[in-house]
Amino acid sequence: MNIRYLWLLLLAAVLIGGCAGNTERSYELTSGSVQGIPEEDAEKAEDAKGTEADSMSPEADASEKSVFVYVCGAVMFPGVYELPDGSRVYEAVAAAGGLREDADEKCLNQAELLHDGQQITVYTEDEAAAGLPESLDGTGSEGKINLNTAGKEQLMTLPGIGETKAEAILDYREKQGNFSDIEEVKNIEGIKEKVFEKIKDLIEV
Repeated sequence: MNIRYLWLLLLAAVLIGGCAGNTERSYELTSGSVQGIPEEDAEKAEDAKGTEADSMSPEADASEKSVFVYVCGAVMFPGVYELPDGSRVYEAVAAAGGLREDADEKCLNQAELLHDGQQITVYTEDEAAAGLPESLDGTGSEGKINLNTAGKEQLMTLPGIGETKAEAILDYREKQGNFSDIEEVKNIEGIKEKVFEKIKDLIEV
């Protein structure tokens, strides 16, 4: 074997080794990427996709609930007002410009929780002096007790309703809003069918 032939074999071995190294290098680069994108950039892309999905979730698009109430009587600007759910009467009065000078604050429970569709009537001192309207003195038509306006003492005049149950009715009314019908009073602990049968003909809403 001559020297020239040996040199050709050596050159071929060097060329083959170089190609193999480049192939390994190419594999390393490919394995460290996602579809040709470096791992770091791929992670950023995934994070961005997750953020976009979160922004399109129903929770992100959910709007705050609200109630509509009608404020009338001795206020500066009577009308229908939209307020956030969970607001109270004093906030509705403030939205209507506040009480007039002749308003009788004692006839209004400003701490009462609002409910959608509620009417808030603010009476004047003269109107109150002339006699409270039925809806304000706690007594409804035919002398029935109105569950939405009666005070603790009036509620305690009902058979089977003592101080504890009367306070429970007031607490329920403050947290849940006005009663929609008389049977809703059975939602209160201690007032079940037996007690309800005693008072159903004596109450109204």
